[in-house]
Amino acid sequence: MKYGEGVMGMGIAAKNKIGVFDSGVGGLSVVNRIKKDLPGYDVIYATDKEHIPYGTKTPQQLHGYVLPILKRLADEGCKVIVIACNTVTTTIIGTLRQELDVPLIGLEPMVKPAAKETKTGVIAVCATPTTLASKRYDLLKKTYARGMKIIQPDCSEWTKMIENNQLDIKQIYDRINYALEEGADVIVLGCTHYHWIEETIKKIVNGRAKILQPEVPVIHQLKRVLRQTA
Repeated sequence: MKYGEGVMGMGIAAKNKIGVFDSGVGGLSVVNRIKKDLPGYDVIYATDKEHIPYGTKTPQQLHGYVLPILKRLADEGCKVIVIACNTVTTTIIGTLRQELDVPLIGLEPMVKPAAKETKTGVIAVCATPTTLASKRYDLLKKTYARGMKIIQPDCSEWTKMIENNQLDIKQIYDRINYALEEGADVIVLGCTHYHWIEETIKKIVNGRAKILQPEVPVIHQLKRVLRQTA
């Protein structure tokens, strides 16, 4: 990615900056939330649309794509960078933290809150193939959802659909309805792209399950980190 392509700076000359990174449009939902809750900060949003979808890439490929972009965000003066990508967070955030001096805040599937919320003992996690195959996601399941049934609908095409604004409503319905039929009463959106179809999913669910996505917890963590770096 050429820096400047897929990068949105808002008031970049300002002193206090927060970087946000995602492969494509998914992270814009996080940007919007930050702008609403932390209006005193400027946001630099960086994407890597050249390599979408991230959800089918290896950790080695992701590292090669992401590290240069995060370094540029740090060079722009970002006090903290939010990695608004579950795939990157669950695979390589530990390595990236060792390579960068700026604090990184990641997003990962909300397995722990889902395990606390479920009454049926069945939760659904909608995430990319790479996230679902990651060691971090496996650890989350073993740590917080041991003994529970976890449904993992095939959402492998959703990022591309959302990025291209070509939604297959029937496919989304089929995947969500399958999870509901299996008894899921909590559905985790484990990719920021999926935040853009949250209302569609809520209509399908029609009150039969709770939808979890991490924007509010990320804002809380971001505020804590900013206080520490002040």
